[in-house]
Amino acid sequence: MIAPVDEEDMMGDSEEGSTGRRRLDGGDVRFRPGDVLMLECPPTETTVASVSRLYVSVRWPWNDVDPEAHSFRWNGETALPTPEAFDWDSTYFRTVPAETDLKAGDTCLVGIAPTVVHVASVHHFDPPLLTGMLPRPACYLEILRQGEAHDPELEDQGYALDPVGGEPIRIELLFRPYAFLEAGDEIVDHDGRAWRFDGPWDWHSFDGRQPTVPAWPLRLLSRNGDMTPDGTAGVARQTETGSHEEELRRWTRLALARPSTDQLRPIDLRSG
Repeated sequence: MIAPVDEEDMMGDSEEGSTGRRRLDGGDVRFRPGDVLMLECPPTETTVASVSRLYVSVRWPWNDVDPEAHSFRWNGETALPTPEAFDWDSTYFRTVPAETDLKAGDTCLVGIAPTVVHVASVHHFDPPLLTGMLPRPACYLEILRQGEAHDPELEDQGYALDPVGGEPIRIELLFRPYAFLEAGDEIVDHDGRAWRFDGPWDWHSFDGRQPTVPAWPLRLLSRNGDMTPDGTAGVARQTETGSHEEELRRWTRLALARPSTDQLRPIDLRSG
């Protein structure tokens, strides 16, 4: 079940706010780990190619066969799991009628109902990846369902999504923790400690002492090795109120999960 999203949990008036439009990696937004997204793909008519106990193969209505992918002979079909398949919960495309009600030759709809996910990792490919399909992906988002926490011990977790692939997936950015910082930023916190920001739950203090997250307000020291007056003013303004714990609570209310890291101080995520 998708939890309702309050306006206060949106990006608000920030530069990368939630617009309700599809956002493109490499365009006006470069997705990053920690992003909470809403996915939706309008139902599109297709035909059922074959059916087994665990999978239903349908003609994929969006992607084309890559004629130059000689080592990847895609046949234009995609196998969708039935509820008995091990990967049922890790995929997002569903059919109408349901997969268990289909037989070969049937006409059905395939799409993604509105679904909240969060980004565990982002992978870029240059040149774009050869998969047998066109377009070739230049980026994959590894996404997890609402309520699913990243487990670093699992090698195969999450779903790989091409944010600008052939499927007309609408991607809405609901919340980006620490949207006012960029990876590699160096900051000083309220207690005078210097830090490097490598992600919302990936802070590195220069002194190596406890606690392992910064105390707000924050002041930007450098970005890409340079002083940035606009960025400095923006970080100071965004952290005049609030705290790391509040940023974490906002993320948790939407993702319904806790970040997988040993760098977070114990806090009561049920409060606030």
